[in-house]
Amino acid sequence: MTDHSVFVIDDDQAMRDSLLMLLRGEGIRARGFASAMQFLEQLPDDKSACVITDLRMPQIEGSELIQRLKALKGEAWPVIVITGHADVPLAVQLMKAGVVDFIEKPFDPNRILEAVRGCLSALARQGVESEAREQTAARLASLTPRERQVFDALIDGKSNKEIALALDISPRTVEIFRAKVMQKMQAQSLSMLVRLGLSVADA
Repeated sequence: MTDHSVFVIDDDQAMRDSLLMLLRGEGIRARGFASAMQFLEQLPDDKSACVITDLRMPQIEGSELIQRLKALKGEAWPVIVITGHADVPLAVQLMKAGVVDFIEKPFDPNRILEAVRGCLSALARQGVESEAREQTAARLASLTPRERQVFDALIDGKSNKEIALALDISPRTVEIFRAKVMQKMQAQSLSMLVRLGLSVADA
């Protein structure tokens, strides 16, 4: 069973039920909605999830739903589009809007499963990376002001001698602080410390 849910939005009940049965049969947690309006009104609070939506629906069409989800959830809720009214310009437009896959009806069930698994794998990777960044940020917050100065200088590529000069302390004192920084950041090498620093800076 995956940790992430898949939300299926389609006003065609037979299609919706078929997709839900297919996904649940693969151990994927799936929930259906009869319209984009219903989905937005009952918007789940999942931090991240995969969305499968039709395009032609009453009240709110799939393209508008995609725009709203992008604004609300960003990349945390990747969208797969299924439609019986496909054309190249529309497909290109949707892909530019952030849709991860565009599948024409009728479709091969394996094609849907492949797309969903790709979505869920990407979400799992994002989750692991996000957790790692949070742990690194927490370790960074545990550094004293002086340790943080040494950390920042190391990330900038400065040598012990340069750090000592900049902070007006002895090279031996820099070595002591450097060892404390490595221990608190749980970095076994300088290259690992730099990677940790860059991961937080990119977040």
